[in-house]
Amino acid sequence: MTQQMINKENWLKMIQAGANHLTKHRDIINKLNVFPVPDGDTGTNMNLSMTSGLKEMKQHINKALPDQINGFTRGLLMGARGNSGVILSQLFRGFSAIELDKDELSIKDFTNALNKGVETAYNSVTNPVEGTILTVAKDMAKKATEREQSETDMLAFLEAVVAEGNASLERTPDLLPVLKEVGVVDSGGKGLIVIYEGFLAAFRGEEIEMVTEESFEALIENEHEEAVQSFVSLDSIEHGYCTEFFVQLNKTDSEGNPFNEAAFRQMISDYGDSLLVASDSELVKVHVHTEKPGEVLSLAQAYGDLINIDIENMREQYKQIVAEKEASTVTATGNYTVITVAQGSGLKEMFQSIGATNLIDGGQTMNPSTEDFLRLIERQTTEHIFILPNNKNILLSANQAVELTDKAVTVIPTVTIPQGIQAMFEFSQEADVEENIDNMNAVIAEVKTGLVTYATRDTVINDVQIKKDDFIGLNDETIVVSEATQLQAVQELLEKMIDQDEDEIVTVFEGVDASADQVAQLEEFIEREFPYIEAEFHQGNQPIYSYMLMIE
Repeated sequence: MTQQMINKENWLKMIQAGANHLTKHRDIINKLNVFPVPDGDTGTNMNLSMTSGLKEMKQHINKALPDQINGFTRGLLMGARGNSGVILSQLFRGFSAIELDKDELSIKDFTNALNKGVETAYNSVTNPVEGTILTVAKDMAKKATEREQSETDMLAFLEAVVAEGNASLERTPDLLPVLKEVGVVDSGGKGLIVIYEGFLAAFRGEEIEMVTEESFEALIENEHEEAVQSFVSLDSIEHGYCTEFFVQLNKTDSEGNPFNEAAFRQMISDYGDSLLVASDSELVKVHVHTEKPGEVLSLAQAYGDLINIDIENMREQYKQIVAEKEASTVTATGNYTVITVAQGSGLKEMFQSIGATNLIDGGQTMNPSTEDFLRLIERQTTEHIFILPNNKNILLSANQAVELTDKAVTVIPTVTIPQGIQAMFEFSQEADVEENIDNMNAVIAEVKTGLVTYATRDTVINDVQIKKDDFIGLNDETIVVSEATQLQAVQELLEKMIDQDEDEIVTVFEGVDASADQVAQLEEFIEREFPYIEAEFHQGNQPIYSYMLMIE
């Protein structure tokens, strides 16, 4: 007996099965990832995106099928992470673009949705690359178009589409040389196929089985499991900051120009590569690899408020992955492991130079999870582990990890980078555990932290009049300065923070947006205005904060 339609019950089961199947294959897909940066997160990003779509769809569970589909695609867009997540959200936007007016999807509807999704996804990418998830989706849509005219059985139709997807996936190494060099298929394409295999299983009424290590070994050789990042060099990363954010649209920019997705994409394309722009009537999702994340954010602000900002230093990700791989083959030395959290190559080098043994890339806008801490904790073999979170939003995750492990771990409650550095100055591999805890905790309050960043909206806080795009200075967590330039902001912040009777040293960590000329002017300012202060300057290379001050 043939079934020609996908009804509401089918659709819910298919989405649930697709998400479930993707969850179970997440690690496999991560291990296939080889570009543009070997961060191994394609499976995780697609999984989080798909889960977000499913969660939003369940809010519309009692509504009509078009409402369920729209909820799913909106949730996908909101939860989209990384290139793979954004492209996935665009592929499924095809289902909400077919203007369905009934509670069933026909073979023709499904075909139209696949084709519209492919068109939307290709348009969202500045320079589409064949041999990726885009190619797999395109080939699946082409097969659907071929079968749509003659096929009346939805199951046979889905089987043909998924079979072509698998065949296309196997062809990806022939289209993308790096895949052939490493000996794997495209990770994003694999993720898409995993989702559709879940769809197909649900439509058949089958249960989704857990993936086995044996089946994975049939897909990828053991030597490729460990570190495909070795096939990508640090020098090949041209644009170092993976920048993701949403814009809540105000419809027009400050000059009254209406938002145009294509024009916006072209404007942002001048600032980097791996660009993805996806939008609906209210939100714009942006992903770009750039050397100037601050300038990209400023351009986007012209069209609305920025939310969910996430900036990652891909060069540091690469170094950390390689370092962790090397460290895993070396016997641990010393009595203690010290895990600290930081963003920016300069800040990380500072922590390593004063005794930190392990680094987690993170900070403002990029908070490591409990799992991130726990995974690193469980690899350690020393008698005691210290964690320095260096951010109040990370402290809870670190403490939660301690509760989930049997290892001896102490969290030193540092909530700023300067506090973490000050605590590390007191740490000793020769001291006993309690002595280290007491010494590090005792000095946390002795250091003051100053931060300079940019304002995202007009407001008034603590009687400080703040204008959008101005630079604000924070004394620890309190905004005390708002000025038109970075230099004005950091100078006024120093004037408000330095106590002539108590402070002796100020250390300035320069962020990615701090220019050499500006730093030179700042040095002259401190020398002139605070001759009694010893000033040190370091390239922290941290995002978000153009200047970070450590005052002792």
